[in-house]
Amino acid sequence: MGQISWLEPATTDFPATSLALDEPNGLLAAGGDLSLPRMLAAYEQGIFPWYSDNDPILWWSPDPRLILDPREIHINRSTRKLAKKQPYTFSVDKAFSAVIRHCAQAPRDGAGTWITEEMIEAYCSLYEAGFAHSVEAWKDGELIGGLYGIALGKVFFGESMFSRLTGASRLAFCTLCLQLQAWGFELIDCQVHSDYLESLGAREISRKDFESRLRALVKQKNIDWKSAWAMPPQGYDGSLQD
Repeated sequence: MGQISWLEPATTDFPATSLALDEPNGLLAAGGDLSLPRMLAAYEQGIFPWYSDNDPILWWSPDPRLILDPREIHINRSTRKLAKKQPYTFSVDKAFSAVIRHCAQAPRDGAGTWITEEMIEAYCSLYEAGFAHSVEAWKDGELIGGLYGIALGKVFFGESMFSRLTGASRLAFCTLCLQLQAWGFELIDCQVHSDYLESLGAREISRKDFESRLRALVKQKNIDWKSAWAMPPQGYDGSLQD
């Protein structure tokens, strides 16, 4: 696996991301904990935890980095057609714990989940502190899709999504992007490549370019999501446009 840094328990410092391994791509450090100060210090530098139950905590900073500018969200014809039917209603920060647990249980092509109980507790703590957020999709009062992530300044760090009915997570993500546009966000961190996110407009940039954007955007004022969320009561229907 190569040589990586082990984090000291008494500090939230991380090694320079330029020291991350090429293989596996972006592995930077191990150990430490998932305390609120360490998690915030990590995300401010574009570093995130990702590991399985039997592993130590592993910290990553991949190169290249998959990102999406919410102003460049690609909403295809079938998604716009579904949105016009208004099949679901949407909310923000109404069921964070339920969303992350649904994401943990979502099928992963036979692979296990990285959303362990330890991770769930850490992100719920970030939610309680006002840094983590969820967007929920509902049908007849039942939670049928959603996503969660962390917002710092004008950056949203996407973590995971789930869908129990067709298009639920996609519409939730499009809803999020339109709101982020209204707030002046310029960066959604998607971490590593996936065909699904690429179909929504995500693209890869170098770690250096990602960190340059990140440094400027995380310094901006945090948004109070619950009071500032401006989603129309019936959801985004005809306004879903390329």
